[in-house]
Amino acid sequence: MSSPQPVHAWDEPEGIVPRGTLVVLPGRGEHGGVYERFGRRIAADGYRVRALTDPSSDPAAVTDEAAKLLRDETLPGPRVLVGSDTGALYAASLAARGTPGLDALVLAGLPTAPGALAAATDWEAELDQRTACPTHRGRLTSDVSFRRGALTAPAPAELPTFDGISVPVLALHGADDSVSPLPEAHRAYRALPGGVELVSLAGTRHDALNDLTHRTAAATIVLFLERLRLSPDLAPIAVREDLA
Repeated sequence: MSSPQPVHAWDEPEGIVPRGTLVVLPGRGEHGGVYERFGRRIAADGYRVRALTDPSSDPAAVTDEAAKLLRDETLPGPRVLVGSDTGALYAASLAARGTPGLDALVLAGLPTAPGALAAATDWEAELDQRTACPTHRGRLTSDVSFRRGALTAPAPAELPTFDGISVPVLALHGADDSVSPLPEAHRAYRALPGGVELVSLAGTRHDALNDLTHRTAAATIVLFLERLRLSPDLAPIAVREDLA
């Protein structure tokens, strides 16, 4: 039997009616606490956030806990699975299996091939590949629970084919991602049968949710969530008018 997994939680402000739930699957070396800044920002807009640990540490236990959270009817819908780095691979796999309770996917920094793609040889090099944000670099450097060097570990040998994914998908990817280059992400996402909204973030490296553009990443996700609440067809809400 899978052991219970630690869950970091951020809730909507007091007096605010919750608008949905995000379940976060971190990437290599990370844990849920790494997403505190992200969780607090999304929660401030009325969405509950539940962040687990790096699934590669215990794939069955972590994905089982994610599926349990998605089925939890005490958590408000829509319920969205957010995966970063290899967490995006596990999130896509859960969606492809038709996990009950899942309404949409957000995939950030999707690895595009198996194997150890990162070539970082020391901590500073790994930080450079992960993020340019000084706040997040400081957080990772001082975090005793963060596993340094994990970014060079192979991604799961069997990458998701995206077959069976029928929920809406938002993809965020750093334009300067050297671990999973943006052109490779383009090719990977073209294989998704129902299509995907792929948003590239200028000046952003591999940790797309925790880089210099973290505010833009969060705002992009909130706009996606607000559209999802209205309809899974994701009709536009904010429409740029042509004044010509």
